Amino acid sequence: MARAFLIVMDSVGCGGAPDAADFGDAGANTLAHIAQACAQGRASQGRRGPLRLPNLDALGLGAAIRLASGAEVPGLEANPLGLWGAACEVSRGKDTPSGHWELAGVPVPWDWSYFPDTIPAFPEDIVAETCRLAGTAGILGNCHASGVPIIAEHIEAHLRTGWPICYTSADSVFQIAAHEEAFGLERLLKLCADLAPLLHARKIGRVIARPFTGGPGDFRRTANRRDFAIAPPAPTLLDAAMSEGRMTHAIGKIGDIFSMRGIGKLWKGGSDSDLFEHLTRLGDDAEDGSLTFANFVEFDTLWGHPRDVSGYARALEWFDAALPRFLDRLRPGDLALLTADHGNDPTWRGTEHTRERVPVLGWGVGARRIGLCGFADVGASVAAHLGLDWRGAGQSFL
Repeated sequence: MARAFLIVMDSVGCGGAPDAADFGDAGANTLAHIAQACAQGRASQGRRGPLRLPNLDALGLGAAIRLASGAEVPGLEANPLGLWGAACEVSRGKDTPSGHWELAGVPVPWDWSYFPDTIPAFPEDIVAETCRLAGTAGILGNCHASGVPIIAEHIEAHLRTGWPICYTSADSVFQIAAHEEAFGLERLLKLCADLAPLLHARKIGRVIARPFTGGPGDFRRTANRRDFAIAPPAPTLLDAAMSEGRMTHAIGKIGDIFSMRGIGKLWKGGSDSDLFEHLTRLGDDAEDGSLTFANFVEFDTLWGHPRDVSGYARALEWFDAALPRFLDRLRPGDLALLTADHGNDPTWRGTEHTRERVPVLGWGVGARRIGLCGFADVGASVAAHLGLDWRGAGQSFL
């Protein structure tokens, strides 16, 4: 029985979203701008020369970027040998849950709530409830911020007072950073879990625990991040597979994104490299008829948000070089689709996600141009490949 692998390269957008201007992102193009920077010698930290992605490009990456945005992508000029196209999102967001839910057949039916870019950013009742649940007299931060700088700014006060560091972004999130030992990892996770219902009721999409270790000038965020997300508003591709007795494997933060609904087995790791080992193993071991849904987050968290073009290019080249180890393990009849959930152009202003189309690349059905499609068409296609009784949005492009 056929198997399916749906792989999300988090934030690897390809420009061209027709509503990008509504989000202040007209002209953003994660992949094209990285390729152009590499070709111009502006991405040479830890690497050199043009962007080298021969395996993704052979599937159709360069062609997908040109289809999505018309942009020049130096070095990505292969004649596609796989399925290729580009997808556009209809949900009114450029965030992780919106992108993943819609890829799984459930466009977001509401407008997310966001915190204002003011100081303070949070309403008094949310601050008070955070303090009550944390057992502290106050919080630190209370503003829009990027994770590493806000910890650096407040780590000394955090270690002295025990107050949690609370911040948000242009996404619909409430994030809490705290020291794993001084504050306590389990305490942080419980705080986020207990706060989540209050925030979810206000259509704030996620409460995110951001644990770290170390001290001032020498701290690091750990792999124990946890997202407490609103549950999808309708059954997703994962639910459909599980309801028909199929095994589902979730790699990375897929379990958090879908509130563990429709998840058979969860595979975590300390890095994308660890997660790729899970994916490679499942290429050998995943059951007949199973669905494996993977998220590789470090493109977004380590390189997109910090606006590190060289780092993002290195990550793409690492992923491309590793890809054959997975594809070589797939069986006749299997389908692997690689895509993304939004953009995060490291050449763009600010530190936030960017509204973009995303590439859709496929292995297992030969060379096939699918053109422009919707995010939900990805989930519908996986369902069709697996022979599921699909009730979600989208139309199969297979």
